[in-house]
Amino acid sequence: MKKVERIICAIGILGFVCLNACKPSQPSRYRGMPKEYTLAYEEIYGHCYDSLSSAIVALDLYSEGITLDKNHRIQGTGYNLYLSDIFVPDSLLVNGTYRSDTTGLPFTFLPGRDYEGLPHGMYLLNIEEDKIISIQVLDSGYMVVKDTLGQKDLLFTLYYKDIYGQRAIYNTHFTGTLLPWQKK
Repeated sequence: MKKVERIICAIGILGFVCLNACKPSQPSRYRGMPKEYTLAYEEIYGHCYDSLSSAIVALDLYSEGITLDKNHRIQGTGYNLYLSDIFVPDSLLVNGTYRSDTTGLPFTFLPGRDYEGLPHGMYLLNIEEDKIISIQVLDSGYMVVKDTLGQKDLLFTLYYKDIYGQRAIYNTHFTGTLLPWQKK
């Protein structure tokens, strides 16, 4: 019986060591998508499509924990929400409700699409230690833009398919100054 007890004890100790060795050294800071973004850039492209009367801007938003170096490379751990091809009536993002759409009409933006593994339109990057660990394409939604005393309030209601293929909703916001994107 003593031999069996020693074997069971050895298996228990080995199992404990293995389980602790498999734990990540530092757990991920973000377990869910952020409810707020703390840094935002507005990329201004102007009237770049001859067939459309709308001007184009894009939004590049970053959660807490993310910064950009002098070459605009992402540093840190957090999330990056990107919306390309936002169709605006003039040249900048103005107050109103914008919805995802492919018409190119003012107050619309392109929905997210996955083209052969590359995201386009609207998507969310999950970043840990300066590296992209996952990409979530956001397939539809809307954004409300309000200007309050020089600060932009951006309220997002966005939709995507979760890991089970079910439609999921993502609500988030940004309040602050939209920084102009400066191409390097």
